[in-house]
Amino acid sequence: MALWLARMGRHGEYEERFLTDQRIYLCWDGLNYDLKQLKDKRELGDLLRRVYPSFPQGKVSNYTGQLWPFVHEMAPGDWVVVPYKSKPAINIGEIAGPYIYDPHAHDPYYHYRSVKWIQKDIPRSIFDQDLLYSFGAFKTICSVARNDAERRVREMAAAGWKASPIPRVALPPTAGEDEGSEEHEEGVVDLEQLARDQIAKLINWKFKGHGLPRLVEAVLKAQGYTTFRSPAGPDKGIDILAAPGSLGFGSPRICVQVKSGDTPVDAPTLNQLIGAMQNVQADQGLLVSWGGFKSSVDKEVPTQFFRVRLWDQDTLIGELLANYDKLDEDLRTELPLKRIWTLAVQEDAE
Repeated sequence: MALWLARMGRHGEYEERFLTDQRIYLCWDGLNYDLKQLKDKRELGDLLRRVYPSFPQGKVSNYTGQLWPFVHEMAPGDWVVVPYKSKPAINIGEIAGPYIYDPHAHDPYYHYRSVKWIQKDIPRSIFDQDLLYSFGAFKTICSVARNDAERRVREMAAAGWKASPIPRVALPPTAGEDEGSEEHEEGVVDLEQLARDQIAKLINWKFKGHGLPRLVEAVLKAQGYTTFRSPAGPDKGIDILAAPGSLGFGSPRICVQVKSGDTPVDAPTLNQLIGAMQNVQADQGLLVSWGGFKSSVDKEVPTQFFRVRLWDQDTLIGELLANYDKLDEDLRTELPLKRIWTLAVQEDAE
């Protein structure tokens, strides 16, 4: 069996379609051709040059190396890693059928494989850093072979998706590693996402449990709010109260609830926050969930748009980075970060 990586669009634009249809798609615009009829990679490359005449040879080769294994090498029983772009979570599925070409489908959903979802919304933070390195490849489709990934992911599933007790350190592949010899395997990785994964693991280690409200409070203070944080113990749905101004008498008055667990929170948790807002006469609410949110919460976003904001792990880290220079010195000592510049690598795949 093999382990594969499949992406749901450069910006996550195909996420709902993948998950609802229980399929992984090749979302290349205008590629309305039966790829199974092509005899070899040379014919596939010729087709791509006809469909995309403006593409340089390097990009054609890149696409060929992704499309060919999707059509010819994936097999029922293989597992596939499907990361979100919209939140810090990963879906794991099992390939359940052969390559299918549907000429009557809406562009770009002509090519797909059926998938049986094994587990959705798995927090990225439970995976070892070396696995996240492999999951960070820019390619839309590739195999994940480094560091015995397929066996380890299956073992995590059997153990109920628990984090490894001995985390592994991520190291880039060296020039001598043979995994880079296959063109469809992992290539250039998303360094920004990898950096966020490392920050997430440090936060998870140092601020787990009651420490996470302290970190959220520090971010709110850096944004100019005066805050009150509930002591450890039953909080009745209120972890932090915040309002602008030196005394906290400004508006909006915000009621904050923080969930530090790895499990996505559901609609009752949101309802609890809304009830707490009414009890303390808050104008708005902020629900922070390290483990993200279930679809029942996501569906409430439009109806609660003017009352509640949701911060998942990724959003919290973004707010932390945006306000890092304004955090107090003690907290920056606990969470030492530095800003670096690196070359922006563009994703070649659609």
